[in-house]
Amino acid sequence: MPSKIDLHSHTKFSDGYFTPQELLEKVSEKDISVLAITDHDTVDAIPSAIALGKNLGITIVPGIELSSQDGERDLHILGYFIDIADEKFTKYLTLFKSERIKRAERIITKLNNLGYSITIEDVLAFSETSVVGRPHIADALVKLGIVKSFYEAFQKLLGNNSPAYEKKYYVSPANAIKIIQDAGGIAVIAHPGALPEETIRELIKANIDGFEIYHPSHSAQQMKYYEGITTNYFLYGTGGSDFHGGTRSDVNNVGRFYTPLGTFESMKRKSLEKRMVNC
Repeated sequence: MPSKIDLHSHTKFSDGYFTPQELLEKVSEKDISVLAITDHDTVDAIPSAIALGKNLGITIVPGIELSSQDGERDLHILGYFIDIADEKFTKYLTLFKSERIKRAERIITKLNNLGYSITIEDVLAFSETSVVGRPHIADALVKLGIVKSFYEAFQKLLGNNSPAYEKKYYVSPANAIKIIQDAGGIAVIAHPGALPEETIRELIKANIDGFEIYHPSHSAQQMKYYEGITTNYFLYGTGGSDFHGGTRSDVNNVGRFYTPLGTFESMKRKSLEKRMVNC
């Protein structure tokens, strides 16, 4: 029987601090036996993580955290048990990567126009793949001495409505859900926080499979609220640490926020049923 099941974590392949090996070593110290790696808009860490997990006794769930947007609100959709070799799915991820590079280049142009000397090569040095995000740009700004800290980079230059801010590429929540489910996956809303009831209804209409209930950003009241939602609508209620590492003090969240075993087993069965139907 699994000890604890953490269905939300990140590696250097998106905006996490650790390699897959380092991440697995960290979580193995926290009584985690099942881990979903859910990097933003990429599954590049999954193959090596599966092999490494076998050596450490950790089962790796192929996962992802897709970027979507509902109006002005960011909504991240977690996907689990995805067929990462699915042709249509990989085409979407290639598009996401391309758009992230374009966004990084637009941010760099703004920074250059503000008088800061930084190149795309400076930024790519902090990314394991071309899935580039603002954290990589922030790291480059710190290394170049343009700002003193990661926090200052966002406060002064990269944060929403800051001088060098650029929106990233999004699909609609409904499209993100479909992308995941068409690849045999289970789609779950990441850290929903205080979503309006109208948005929750729209997500349920879009055939969402569940909500992430147990998350470091959620209050006890929010967790109870989403427990009610998932129970009433027969949806999955998942949990995970959303571990990134590095400059974030989130290591203590590992092992504190996790998914119930019964929920995990039911999700696994549903994914297998989907694949059998699609065969």
